[in-house]
Amino acid sequence: MFLALREMKHAKLRYGLIGLIMVLIAWLVLFVSGLAAGLASDNEASIKHMNATHLVLQEESGNRLTRSALELTKLDEVRRVVGEAESAALGVRMSTLTKEGETKKTDATFFAVDVNGMLAPKIIEGSMITDVTETEVVADASLKEEGFRLGDTIHDQATDLTYTIVGFTEGQSFSHSPVVFMNLKAWEQAQPKHGGADVGPLVQAIAMNTDNDTAAKVSAELEGVEVITKADAMQGIPGYKEEQGSLLMMIVFLFVIAAFVLAVFFYVITIQKMNQFGVLKAIGAKTTYLARNLIGQVLILSLVSLFISIALTYGVAYMLPASMPFDLSPMLTLGCSALFLVVALLGSLLSLYRVAKIDAIEAIGRAA
Repeated sequence: MFLALREMKHAKLRYGLIGLIMVLIAWLVLFVSGLAAGLASDNEASIKHMNATHLVLQEESGNRLTRSALELTKLDEVRRVVGEAESAALGVRMSTLTKEGETKKTDATFFAVDVNGMLAPKIIEGSMITDVTETEVVADASLKEEGFRLGDTIHDQATDLTYTIVGFTEGQSFSHSPVVFMNLKAWEQAQPKHGGADVGPLVQAIAMNTDNDTAAKVSAELEGVEVITKADAMQGIPGYKEEQGSLLMMIVFLFVIAAFVLAVFFYVITIQKMNQFGVLKAIGAKTTYLARNLIGQVLILSLVSLFISIALTYGVAYMLPASMPFDLSPMLTLGCSALFLVVALLGSLLSLYRVAKIDAIEAIGRAA
């Protein structure tokens, strides 16, 4: 390590440029990773945070809640298997909202839940809706950024009905839109009518909090349904897989590029120092000693670059607007950092191989 530090101190510009490139690559990796996590959370938060393990959907729905339509009578059939406390109906409908007296439109998703059941949202401001009223809702706090406040009257463009916001919750979004919770009575009131007749109270899913064996039993005993996990439901959100797949491909390519760039830089530096390595070997330096110094340089540069990159990423994240879906958790930061260190070490393997194959006499002769 002594040799590694002395060499880096002597060639500040050379190693400074390598460090700058590593900082930029690590910064980009961390930022894209945070953006991917933020977009995923903005897409799936309401399903991910749901107090349930499985969802019952209509058969052939392709894991998409918005394609499913179940009669509420299915809830009674499910409860005979899993129990009343561990199951609840869930209505899902995407719509557009306008604030009373304004024309600005905001996309939102309505969730219909039993206000006393396991899917009821946690209130952070205001009060919870009751199971009596048909005109009160609880909205995700992100709607505040659009100018919505407690007591505001909102208009649902899809049904031409109006509701009053009586409470706010947080961390509830679906397909990049804030979730607005209503009770099942209000949901039934908003059901579409055809030919003057109500098609009946339909919901999109029945949530269950149970194990895989019981979920399989529900799937076997009920006709016309399919039972999926929350992970399947998240994958079924429109555009979720495509969005995350594209970002994941970008992150993977960044790591691959980092490995190649580091491999080239350290290999070129190793070639330039062939005669020095030869002299060191001639005076008794072992290959393991030289390898430790090379790995030491890689680790020092990587750790310093990661520290700077993490600071830059969190600094930029602090300045981002609240509407930007960015979520770089400590665990994600540690995971990306560990992977970056592994990639950096892999990039130095070619240089290590070259150092191991150096012939002292040949290298000294070349230097002479």
